[in-house]
Amino acid sequence: MAKRIFAKCPFRLYALAGSFISFDMIEKSSLLILGVDGGGTGCRAAVSAPGQRILGYAEGGPGNVESDFDGAITTIKTCINNALTQAGLETASPDRIVAHIGVAGTNDGPLVEKTAAAFTFCKTTVTGDRTTTVRGVLGDKDGHVVALGTGTIIARQKAGQMRAVGGWGFHLSDRASGAWLGRRLLEETVLAEDGLITHTACTKTVLDEIGHAPDIFMWSSSAKPKDYAMFAPQVMRSADAHDPVAKAIVAEGAEYIQKALDSLGYATGGPLSFTGGIGPLYIPHLNPSLTTNIVMPEGNALDGAVALARETAQRLLRGSSR
Repeated sequence: MAKRIFAKCPFRLYALAGSFISFDMIEKSSLLILGVDGGGTGCRAAVSAPGQRILGYAEGGPGNVESDFDGAITTIKTCINNALTQAGLETASPDRIVAHIGVAGTNDGPLVEKTAAAFTFCKTTVTGDRTTTVRGVLGDKDGHVVALGTGTIIARQKAGQMRAVGGWGFHLSDRASGAWLGRRLLEETVLAEDGLITHTACTKTVLDEIGHAPDIFMWSSSAKPKDYAMFAPQVMRSADAHDPVAKAIVAEGAEYIQKALDSLGYATGGPLSFTGGIGPLYIPHLNPSLTTNIVMPEGNALDGAVALARETAQRLLRGSSR
């Protein structure tokens, strides 16, 4: 495990099997390894050196290229520059850098290509955050992942191959996620405002934060997934406190998780990791048969991005030595 050298760096970089370049190889090429995790709520970047030593780390705002491409690219570039500056590498030539950028919203080919084209590094690979999350959480091991933050990723990795459900964006998918929890709470709050259900302590938090139904309507007209997600912790806390509206919402999310894992062939007792700001909070609300073999994540999406960038650099170096 790499040594944590920055007190504010909330991630761990692991020597994932098959993902690392030896010190001598990188010394000869002078390559730098860059990993980026662009999520719906925030962006993170890490610059790595030979021997997997982390030189620089930075955080920024939302990095979802589907909901705001130009804004996300600007955020990602700023985050990268800040990480390079922290490393004392602000003048490093882009042709020294091999990058892997995992970003929310890149679920189609054209958007992946458009994102990669926005950067001028020696080599830039781009995937959705599904790929980087699963790689970071499981390394190269088989298992299942429930990653719930602003969005949703539920996936299986087997023999190096990944299959996922969910993660198709807030408008069509992302059930059980933080954004979905928040939107469901607002839906129930509006029903209570219309007199169709009874207000509870949880729905009243929306009135305190936003206002009554007309105010909620105006707020929702410009709200983004991250805005809805700010209500998710309150929904989970209220469910734990037996608030009826919150309990019903969380039960819907738990049912979706169960169905998603079933569709991925999850078998009782298989390794299963929960991650993200919301994922682990669902554990008490799931059928106990799902949680008999919970394994701690090896890392997170940023770790996965760095590992994938290292693999790309390794392939480049192997090609250049022929």
